[in-house]
Amino acid sequence: MAVDAAVLREIAQGFDHAVLVFVGTDGYPVGVATDYVVDPDRGVITLRSPAVAPPADAEVNVIVSHIRPQETGYDERRYVQLWGRVRRTDRGLELDPERFHTWDEQKVPFFQYSELTVPQAHRYLRELGRERGREIRPKLSFGWLALRTTRAPFLTATIVPILLGVAAAALDGRWSLFLAGLTLLAGSFVHLGLNIANDVFDTTSGADAANTTPTQFSGGSRVVHYGLVRLRTLAVLSAAFYLAGIGLGLYLAVRTDFWPLFWLGVAGVAISVFYTAPPFRLVHRGVGEIAVALGFGPIMLLGAYFVQAERFTFEAIYLSMPVAILIALVLYMNEIPDRAGDAAAGKRTLPVRWSKEAVIGVYAWSVGLTYALIAVGALSGLLPRPTLIALATIPLAVRVTRALRRDYDDPYALMFSAMGSNIKLHLFTGLLLFAGYMVAIWADRALENVPAILA
Repeated sequence: MAVDAAVLREIAQGFDHAVLVFVGTDGYPVGVATDYVVDPDRGVITLRSPAVAPPADAEVNVIVSHIRPQETGYDERRYVQLWGRVRRTDRGLELDPERFHTWDEQKVPFFQYSELTVPQAHRYLRELGRERGREIRPKLSFGWLALRTTRAPFLTATIVPILLGVAAAALDGRWSLFLAGLTLLAGSFVHLGLNIANDVFDTTSGADAANTTPTQFSGGSRVVHYGLVRLRTLAVLSAAFYLAGIGLGLYLAVRTDFWPLFWLGVAGVAISVFYTAPPFRLVHRGVGEIAVALGFGPIMLLGAYFVQAERFTFEAIYLSMPVAILIALVLYMNEIPDRAGDAAAGKRTLPVRWSKEAVIGVYAWSVGLTYALIAVGALSGLLPRPTLIALATIPLAVRVTRALRRDYDDPYALMFSAMGSNIKLHLFTGLLLFAGYMVAIWADRALENVPAILA
């Protein structure tokens, strides 16, 4: 890439000294610090002649950089590398740069910079493989690779509704630990199959390659994109998890009233598969949040309830609604950093379609609706009154909403300030609802006259 005057002016204003790198006459690389003067109009840099100078007309690399140390780590990282040939003048070594490479952390955050250099890393490994005569691939320890591939920490989205469904059935006097464990396994297997299937279809659709701002909570596992796992392996693993989940689901259906649980399971599997799979690609059409709300709300919770009680109740349906909204909001917020890549890949999520103010407004109103449902359900007696303790997460919801508004346009600031806390909001609210049910179950079993506040 040719070096224009703007780059040279940036070098003149933003750095103190340069490091001159070249190959010495003995064939070894040499690096030496030197001062410099930039002449943007002529397009040259004059280096003060160092104690060790490069051979005449040698190609050199000149690096100017800046970094600010912090208590832990660094910030304000930026550098410019220039390549070209030098010639001796009365003032020193004059470099006429032919190409350059640059990075400024203020313009491109480190995490995004790492993503942008993935193709370069793949080229390097291919060239190294040709030199060595064997394929060279990046590696990760089995444990970390399994965790990254499956995205197992997101299983909280399955654990919460299943626990609530089992608890609601237990309050009605129907309870089996064995069936609850199988239900949790079945739901978890389908969820893991969904996670991996999403990566398969996001790879084939180009969404992963287009997304240069993934975060710890968004952007998928990217194990195929990084070359850690082959696409075929990922597809087989997804199918295996689905088969395991479906097999357990069929066993549970046989153990209970078959057809209601069967059709509920069919709906759940279909939604999870077509979430990213063609021809429907629900998330591409802006209905991903609805699919996630249904799958990890009513379908999971009602399925867990039905396995225990072999019937459906309005209470179970109502209980699934707050959980459904909160898990939909996890996806909703996680789509915000991905919106540029999603738009480029034709993935028309709600944050891609809507304005910033609309996205934030819908989030705030949805959180408010969640707490209204909990309060109305508990105070009316539709839910056990101890579930009011779930309102204790309101301060966390307020902090997340404020952070969303403040850091909306900065993917990595949003990752640290809001995205993780948004996942905790779903988890903690769900666990407090579960705790409320546990209190009500204890009161029902242990007390002869249960106070209204515990009923």
